[in-house]
Amino acid sequence: MSSTPFPDKPHAKAAGKRLLPAFVGNLWRITVLSLAWPVAKFGIWIHAHLKVPSWAGGDLREFALRVWGVSWLAFVWVLLWGEVTWANIIIGVLFGTLVMALLPLPRVPVEGKLHPIATAALAMSLVYNFVVSSAQVAWAALTPGNPPLGTVVRVHLAIKSDLVLTLAIDYINLVPGTMVVEIDHLRRMLYVHVFDVRKQSQVDSFHRQMAYVERQFIKAFERDSEWHPSPFHGIDDDYHHVPFSDRQRVAEASARDRDRGLRRRKR
Repeated sequence: MSSTPFPDKPHAKAAGKRLLPAFVGNLWRITVLSLAWPVAKFGIWIHAHLKVPSWAGGDLREFALRVWGVSWLAFVWVLLWGEVTWANIIIGVLFGTLVMALLPLPRVPVEGKLHPIATAALAMSLVYNFVVSSAQVAWAALTPGNPPLGTVVRVHLAIKSDLVLTLAIDYINLVPGTMVVEIDHLRRMLYVHVFDVRKQSQVDSFHRQMAYVERQFIKAFERDSEWHPSPFHGIDDDYHHVPFSDRQRVAEASARDRDRGLRRRKR
């Protein structure tokens, strides 16, 4: 009896794998692994043996973040002067070092998890809203009649992360015709100036648009199943006073969207 399992059955071969592409792919993988492993070991050794002074952060990661901050401030300084010279670079580095030492900013926690597909959908919706809103503002400017009537609308966003809330505000400000004029940080309330609002239906349409933006940002960055507050500030729902009804509303809307997608696929 043969010791080979199933000797009467031929071994399956990978379909579509030619010799040269398979060789190049394996060579690429081996090269990446052979380079990544020593680099990772060297980084771990440096982190364990290199002592960073307290004035530089006391930790290699903190030191790298401070170097990045100084480099970014120096880059902005050179951009403001509009000329790349050694004098501008050196002064920019000194200026950035002074800012990082004398005016340190609080650490911005990065929370949640990035979902590329939802983020791409969010970017496409931003482009769509940008084009539509630009056309509406241009049409209102060219059409004769009464001047546009603007109003300030209060909007509540059930977003827990400060960074994601900032991104949502930037999204709103980038769309022509809307501008955030005031932020209630604790209650997550935004006061948004909306261009040319004359009817209640337009206000309702704006609220629906903001609900869509809220839902897309939560899908892209901070889904409830993956949410873990940052240890830097211990933010949670109670701190931000986000009602459970709002979180439930977003979760139910996400479930309805998933059900619609499943029904479309079955059709």
